Parts: sequence; structure tokens; C-alpha cells
Amino acid sequence: MRRLGPIFLLLLLLPPLAALADEGGGIVVVDVSGPLDASALGFMADSIEEAAAAGRDLVVLQVNSRAVLDREGYDRLADLAAAPPLPLAVWIGPAPAAAYGGMADLALGAQVSAIAPGSTTGRAVPAVLGEGTSAAPSDDVVEAEESGLQLQPALRQYLQDLDGATFETADGPVVVATMREVEGGVTVKQVTFMEPGLAVRFFRLAVGPEAAFLFLVVGLSLVSFEFFALGPGAASGVAAVSLLLAGWGLVNLPVRIPALAATILGWALLTAAFQKGGRLALTALGVVMLQLGGTFLINGEGQIDPRWWLILPSVLAVLAFFLIAMPTVQRARLSTHTISRRALVGLAGVAVTDLDPDGAVEVNGARWRASTHREAGVEKGMEVTVTGIDGLYLEVELPGASSPVRET
Repeated sequence: MRRLGPIFLLLLLLPPLAALADEGGGIVVVDVSGPLDASALGFMADSIEEAAAAGRDLVVLQVNSRAVLDREGYDRLADLAAAPPLPLAVWIGPAPAAAYGGMADLALGAQVSAIAPGSTTGRAVPAVLGEGTSAAPSDDVVEAEESGLQLQPALRQYLQDLDGATFETADGPVVVATMREVEGGVTVKQVTFMEPGLAVRFFRLAVGPEAAFLFLVVGLSLVSFEFFALGPGAASGVAAVSLLLAGWGLVNLPVRIPALAATILGWALLTAAFQKGGRLALTALGVVMLQLGGTFLINGEGQIDPRWWLILPSVLAVLAFFLIAMPTVQRARLSTHTISRRALVGLAGVAVTDLDPDGAVEVNGARWRASTHREAGVEKGMEVTVTGIDGLYLEVELPGASSPVRET
């Protein structure tokens, strides 16, 4: 334990020592990619202010965003960019990066900005996605070579070229030195990359149309899994996390309510099809509703519209879950190792759903899929008798009833 003392003390001193080493300047690169929600925009603005307070030489906003999702956060960031407290530059990169919506305006309006070849800008309307504006959405995509911005394929080269540049700040013009002398020449000053914390990055997993849809259908599917008592409870935790992320994404993104309703309807149809033993028509309709709902779920205004080919894998995964995973788990959990299903013939049970003609019964404390003939009139709570086995189903009748020939 004594040996751990110096190590522990060193760990405590490392942050202060690092801070002392950073005093006297340095370069901060703020790197946030993807659609910019309130948390991401707030992080970018906070990073600029913290860099100024720490006496940094320069802040570079590394941009790769196709949409801005929050007006208040964007206005704060745009005000800082217009009158920065320290020299501020913008770089759209690394390729293939994009700056659409408000970030296109910010990049094009910055005092010093550059773009990596292979990246794009444009689609500046709407500046904030989901805002009701009279202007029609713009669909112009401008290639790097036609943007009018300086071409800079690499961040390090960009920083080297900024050495000696004059920036206008809120306190007046500032000449930036981005290089420092080392033995045998010069090199770029220390660069600190700033990225959002784990909590922000966790919630931003769902800030995208395809991701929000994926978390939504995963969460709903696991709700069905728990509803049929197929899991020990762990699935409910995963469902809760998935629905939490989906909710965060849907709150920040401009959702089309009819498409959201179609998505939920598709899940409900697949759940009903499973309960009824895999009805083909219900299953097919559920898949169609899921695909349509996901494809039109977000009104991306040409900036982050959902892409149907990225929605399709999520739909197929949900379909496989209902057709393969849930029946497999059901057979494993509701079967017994001590007797075969043939040994259930002749035993009494209770209907746990209406049988019309398919449903579920409970026999010897286990739940089984069951089927009867349409005229039997078996309703939930009625006693039944197992009369046979038909594939994955128990054939049941009301006690004392005759067994007519099954319809095919």
C-alpha cells in the first residue's frame, strides 16, 4: 500500500502540472460532428469562452455538420464567431465533411475559414432545421473548389499557414503565432482537441434520423419481448435505454407525426401477428408500415433526410426478431425438459387469450401457443383440454367437446 502513495499523489498532480505546461498559449481545436443539438452547440460556445479565459492563442472550429437543430444555441455560437474573444478560424474537414444549414453561414461568414478538398457546403436554408420559414429549402451543394474558401487538405498544414495572420477579435486585432521553435527548426504549437463529454456523446448517439428510428424500433420490440414474458427482465432495461435515446432524438429532430404513427402501427401489427401465430398478412403490413414510417420520419429539408436504404436494415432486423428470435426464445423458455409435448395430450389447461382460432393457453404452469377449431368459442379464462400437437401449437378443445375435422 505504501508504494501506491507516490503513484496516487502523482495522479493528483498531473492535471495541475498539465495546466501549468499549457500556460502561455496553445491552440484549441473544437471537434463536434453530426447534427448540432443544443448540447453540442453549447459545448462549442463554452469551449471558445474557456479557451479565451485560459489565454490560448487560437481556436479552430472543425466543422462536419449537415444540420443545426437549436436556435438559441446557434445564435450564441454565431455571436461568438462574429466577435470572438480570441482569434477564431473555421475548417470544414477532414474530407468528406459538410457544412449545411447554419454552419454553412457561419463558415462562409467567418474571418478566416478553409475547406478540405472533397468536402461540401451549401443547403443554407433553413439555418435551423425545423424552423418555420417562408423561404423554400435550398438544395444547392457546393463543392470545395467552388466554395470560394481556401483549400486546406489537412489541419496541420492549415495551422502552419495561419502563423502570422491577423485576426479581428472583440478586443481588437491580434496577430497569431501558431509555430514555435524547436531544436533544428520550428513546429506547430501544442494543439488540444476538445470533444464533448461522455454524457453529451451518449445522448447524441440518437441525434440522426436513422439512429433515432433504430433506437425507437429496438425499444418497442423489446417491450413486446417483455410483454410476452420471454425475458428475465434484462430486456426491459435495454428497452428503457433505447426508448430514452429515441426520445432524445425525436425531441431534437423535426418529426413527421403521421410517419411516427405509422412506425408505431407497424410495431403493433408485428406484435399482433406474433400473438396470433405469425399471420402473414399482418406481418407484411407491419413491415411496410415500419419502412414507410422510418423513411419519412424526419423532415430533413434536404439536409438530413432519412435514407430508405439505411432504414431497411433496421426493419429487416426487427422482422427477424419477431419471426426467429422471439419464437425461439419462447420455445426455449416455455418448454420443459422433463416431459415431451406429446405427454401434454389429455392434460387440462386454461386459455390465457381468446382462441380465434389461435391464441395461448397455460398447461402445467407453462404458456403455450394453442389452436382450436373456429366454432369452439374458447375465450380467455376457460378451461381446455389438450387433444393433440400440430407443429408448434397445442390443439385444444373445451372439456367434453367433440373434435371436428380441422379446417385446412
